[in-house]
Amino acid sequence: MTQGKFSTRSIWAGEKDQLAFGATQVPVVHSVSFGYEDMDEWYEVATGKKKGHIYGRNTNPTVEAFEDKIKNLEGGEAATSFSTGMAAISNTLSTFLSPGDRIVSIKDTYGGTNKIFTEFLPKMNVDVELCETANHEVLEAEVEKGCKILYLETPTNPTVKITDIERMAKVGKANGAIVIVDNTFATPVNQNPLDLGVDLVIHSATKFLGGHADALGGALVGSRELVEQVYHYREINGATLDPMSAYLLLRGMKTLKLRIDQQNKNAHDIAEYLKTFDIVEDVFYPGLEEHVNYDIAKKQMHGFGGMLSFSVKGGVETVREFIPALQFANKAANLGAVETIVGPSRTTSHVECTPEERAAMGIPEGLIRYSAGIEDIEDLKADLKQAFEKVEQKVSPKS
Repeated sequence: MTQGKFSTRSIWAGEKDQLAFGATQVPVVHSVSFGYEDMDEWYEVATGKKKGHIYGRNTNPTVEAFEDKIKNLEGGEAATSFSTGMAAISNTLSTFLSPGDRIVSIKDTYGGTNKIFTEFLPKMNVDVELCETANHEVLEAEVEKGCKILYLETPTNPTVKITDIERMAKVGKANGAIVIVDNTFATPVNQNPLDLGVDLVIHSATKFLGGHADALGGALVGSRELVEQVYHYREINGATLDPMSAYLLLRGMKTLKLRIDQQNKNAHDIAEYLKTFDIVEDVFYPGLEEHVNYDIAKKQMHGFGGMLSFSVKGGVETVREFIPALQFANKAANLGAVETIVGPSRTTSHVECTPEERAAMGIPEGLIRYSAGIEDIEDLKADLKQAFEKVEQKVSPKS
């Protein structure tokens, strides 16, 4: 395993074994299949007795480099990859859950994840218990009743709530559950769930890992025993990460520490700045001392992340005027890129949910998700100010 500090490992980990022809960058290997003249060698590779590649749906050199890098950065024994972040989540859950099993999770996970819990798993006769995110006592009590999986997302999307990972990992392990954490918002720069006792860590690599909004991908890191089971499910069911996306993700991860450090700072400054506007009702960012889970976040995170959200007076009417007025922000259903990205949860993270379902998860229709980019902070502040000024000229917020 590549040694060194995080920034060094983000550049070098997983790459040297895949270099060819004197290249200094991992090549994009587009070959679907890999041939062998020696039938015995072919058989040994095909059966996993010898290192190598057989078919692109299973493994690929470029993809392997990506897997090795995220494995190194998260400190796991093994990693596997997927075509998207949702593929990582759905394949992992499908690997371990059978009819009659029980899973315990939290209410305000990402909208796609929530749909798996509320729509798809019940069809498989899997018992799903969703608890209030911040109520650790209820979570513990439900886990103690027995469950196959304890699934957490922290910080949550989009309300950035925090769950005590170490505390929940202990109760999960004590009761025989596989403990899984979606670490997409935090990234391994800010949070390392495996070090806190978790079994498996999931990423939507599309977001902060890639960082440039140009490649879809997902990743799973953890113990070799568990990851190999999920890899087997994925290789058969086919949600394979393609080589070009793997290359783009590799490229993006080389600057992960630089980007996240700047996004941490920008998000914190923006969160503080938003509190100065009367039109803003609430600001949600775990780095704010008034955040309900600030003490937990401070304990388990190295940085508070580039994501925040805030609600505005006037609800949807204000949102309709405010977001288009921003100049330095992509209005899109994505996050974690070098550019600032802004959108309401009703069209981004929880577009699949009804207004009633969003309300039940504590997501008001006037909530705006803000993914801080790496732009100059003064430009971002000035942009927010001019957008709010335009809104105030058109909308009279309801108190």
